[in-house]
Amino acid sequence: MSNKVKVIGAGLAGVEAAWQLSKAGIETELFEMKPKKFSPAHKYAGFAELVCSNSLIADWIDSAAGMLKEEMRRLGSLTMQAAEASRVSAGGALAVDRTKFSDYITEKIKSDLNITVIEQEVDQIPDGDVIIATGPLTSDALAQSIKNLCGEYLYFHDAAAPIVTFESLDKDKVFFASRYGKGEADYINCPMDKEEYLRFYNELINAESAELKEFDKQHFSKDGFKVYEGCMPVEVLAKRGEDTMRFGPLKPVGLTDPHTGHRPYAVVQLRAENSAGTLYNLVGFQTNLKFAEQKRVFSLIPGLENAEFMRYGVMHRNTFINSPKLLTEQLNMRENEHIYFAGQITGVEGYIESAASGIFAGLCMSRRLKGLEKISLPATSMLGALSKYISDETVEKFQPMGCNMGILPELSERIRDKKLKYKMIAERGLSDLDKILERIKTEV
Repeated sequence: MSNKVKVIGAGLAGVEAAWQLSKAGIETELFEMKPKKFSPAHKYAGFAELVCSNSLIADWIDSAAGMLKEEMRRLGSLTMQAAEASRVSAGGALAVDRTKFSDYITEKIKSDLNITVIEQEVDQIPDGDVIIATGPLTSDALAQSIKNLCGEYLYFHDAAAPIVTFESLDKDKVFFASRYGKGEADYINCPMDKEEYLRFYNELINAESAELKEFDKQHFSKDGFKVYEGCMPVEVLAKRGEDTMRFGPLKPVGLTDPHTGHRPYAVVQLRAENSAGTLYNLVGFQTNLKFAEQKRVFSLIPGLENAEFMRYGVMHRNTFINSPKLLTEQLNMRENEHIYFAGQITGVEGYIESAASGIFAGLCMSRRLKGLEKISLPATSMLGALSKYISDETVEKFQPMGCNMGILPELSERIRDKKLKYKMIAERGLSDLDKILERIKTEV
């Protein structure tokens, strides 16, 4: 039996994990089922194939994506090397030639003496030290093996509601309360009168939905999920009748609006998304509307007129684990330190987030194998905040998350200029990350 580390999947997360392990002098076997077998989304034989877009989004430092990419550069990211070598003009965003991008990474990985590429499908989690980076379309056989390992904490569909920042809510229009006063006031409530509700209802049922990809259509019908009633898009629920939402996620029973002293006609509830209370999700608002339509229609909800959306609702096929119940901050399992997860299967969402998690998984694995102390990235860094978010045991209803400024701690001072504020947040995070990286260098 090989004593090499086994990395399953040569997507963005897998190649980054293998690259980090190789840089640490650790021999690695990288398993990839292409070109012998392709997932429904993949067409190109090369590694790190970008499926949906050639854009790695914003590259300016005062954005969440730009901040994360700069952290990746400082961590020695192969993805960022490839992006620079294959960059195409895209204004302030980082966009690449997809073929050149994949070819660059494939050549670097295949020519690396510490990495052995094995072109075969893996249908069982192997013994020994493993990093599972198989992405949102993990093959059925391996998904079953992961399910056997994770139990009830493996999900196959991503039906997520939008997430907004607490700071952007109109506090004069909303109120904290739980139904019938039970427990603490855990929810933010957005009350509607009849006129507000009917306006919202009419815009919702006439809003434009996103087009489903071919490999999603077997899991979705035109009116939402084929099987799971609880995952139905809110716009589909609304089309069942004018009052359907008022007997569902917008029911006002057990709530009194302190501004009027009466029960509202309808109520949209927001629930805390993180333990810091900086992010809130719209309860029951899983949706397949286009992002621009979500912004337009959901901003009609009282208190959300100027809401800052950190994530829009999505509905698509997505294999991911309930990481807060399973993983440590270092991305290995709490019950089995030899098994790590990286990429979208952990619940990070997006190209760069997946690649960044692969970097961190590879780094953490190499440190454990070398007998070095566990590393924790600062919460002020984007990668540190993401790794803490997906391993936060206090999260009850976990949903995948991409990088956003809302998961970072607030500054000690209030800055009204958002651009300046985000720049200061990024500079703080990068400075804190540099201190950790200096320590790592001295240990190596």
